[in-house]
Amino acid sequence: MGRSGGSGGRSSGGSSGGSRSSGGRSGGFGSSHRSGGSGGFGSFGSSSGGGFFGSGSRMSSGGSNYGGSGSGGPVGCGCGAVMIILVIVLIVMLIIGVFVASVFTSSSEITKSSVARQPLPAGSVNETEYYTDELGWINNQTKMEEGLKYFYQKTGVQPHVVIIDNVNGSHNPTESELDSYANALYDQLFADEAHLLFVFYEYNDFYMDRYVAGTQAKTVIDTEAADILLDYIDRNYYDSSLTDEEFFSNSFRDAADRIMTVTKSPWIAAMTTIGIVFAVVILAILLFVWWRHAKNQKNLEAKRTAEMLNTPLEKFDDVEIEDLAKKYQDSPSDQHKD
Repeated sequence: MGRSGGSGGRSSGGSSGGSRSSGGRSGGFGSSHRSGGSGGFGSFGSSSGGGFFGSGSRMSSGGSNYGGSGSGGPVGCGCGAVMIILVIVLIVMLIIGVFVASVFTSSSEITKSSVARQPLPAGSVNETEYYTDELGWINNQTKMEEGLKYFYQKTGVQPHVVIIDNVNGSHNPTESELDSYANALYDQLFADEAHLLFVFYEYNDFYMDRYVAGTQAKTVIDTEAADILLDYIDRNYYDSSLTDEEFFSNSFRDAADRIMTVTKSPWIAAMTTIGIVFAVVILAILLFVWWRHAKNQKNLEAKRTAEMLNTPLEKFDDVEIEDLAKKYQDSPSDQHKD
């Protein structure tokens, strides 16, 4: 999905004074989310925070509502054993290839978290409702709030999602109008600076969204953290398997985990997995070789014993006969078994 510049940050006083962070991204028109279309186009730009202006449609406008995852053989492995080992190695290499590809693909979609962040102290937030739905999208309040509450628990910042299809009566607001609307709405809804307001606008196959982080909240939800959240919004918006509740809930939950954990290089995860897999394969091969060798040795000893028993006594000299007779006198049970 394409993105281009934003309107920049906002310096304004909240209930605690200081400045908040906000920003935006915009894109072109795209196919409907419900029909599984893809995103818009454009160039990338960022501001002091990072909101997102994208394209597509999750669902048409509706009413209004407010709501608050073997046998013997020569010593050695043999041709059959070699083929089995080669097949195992090829299967392992295929699994590793798929894993590495999936790691790098998923990693490249979402902004990496490079900062070790600490959640806001308990008591920073005057807890409020978690969403305002003016379009009647949300039918399962529990599912909707699940991810939002998880975000709050992980970051100490309480999110509040507002779903709208107009800004002050206009169905075609400009970027700056949505920015002004979001900032003014923050003062109306909250009495602290520890909230993250997320305004999601959609009308006629076009959507825009904007976030405003309070003065306290922006110490956790910095530019990078906001980009992480917005990247998950970008990706999940076009996942037609998600309900509207899951779209928002999953985005905030996944973003919280990534924001609060420094992202490790995908190479580390890939190489660790490769090392473990190869260690298991090598151990399996060594065990197989040991088993084959032990089995062949047992067969060889049995063959030698049988040959000795079938050899006429005349072929042995007196000493050999005495030794052999003594051996079987000392071990009658073994002689009977053989």
